[in-house]
Amino acid sequence: MAAITLTGNACHTNGSLPAVGSQAPDFKLVDAGLADRSLADFAGKKKLISIVPSLDTGVCAKSTKIFNERLGDRDEVVVLVVSADLPFAQGRFCGAEGIEHVKTLSMMRSRNFAKDYGVLIVDGPLAGITARAVVVLDAADKVVYTQLVPEIGTEPDYDKALAAL
Repeated sequence: MAAITLTGNACHTNGSLPAVGSQAPDFKLVDAGLADRSLADFAGKKKLISIVPSLDTGVCAKSTKIFNERLGDRDEVVVLVVSADLPFAQGRFCGAEGIEHVKTLSMMRSRNFAKDYGVLIVDGPLAGITARAVVVLDAADKVVYTQLVPEIGTEPDYDKALAAL
């Protein structure tokens, strides 16, 4: 269990992020076309997984835009933005903001991703959705970098995440 804050108020996750050097847990998340996606769908690519509570918040929107801009020209990398939003809302956000280089994935069918990655918030007003985190995987799905953002309302460390790629 990890302690984080929401506007300075303590809350907790169900566990810890996967350890650097470990194999990333597989997942089943839903894409914009309502298809189930897993790590195997992105085989052979480095992965930056940006885990956000909801794209309908300023910080989540900003971090998605920044990763889209800074990684859009890198063919060997896929940016996966995981949130509790429905795929329809994710699609509207990406369309309205001109987001073309990230793949949004929804937890609409299951919270197992959040549990397996240790980011499921278990108490406080955001219980049931994710903390803000970044997990970077190499092309073989080994974890090379993680960051659990300690205050939900702050941005991740973009430079460290990008350097890990």
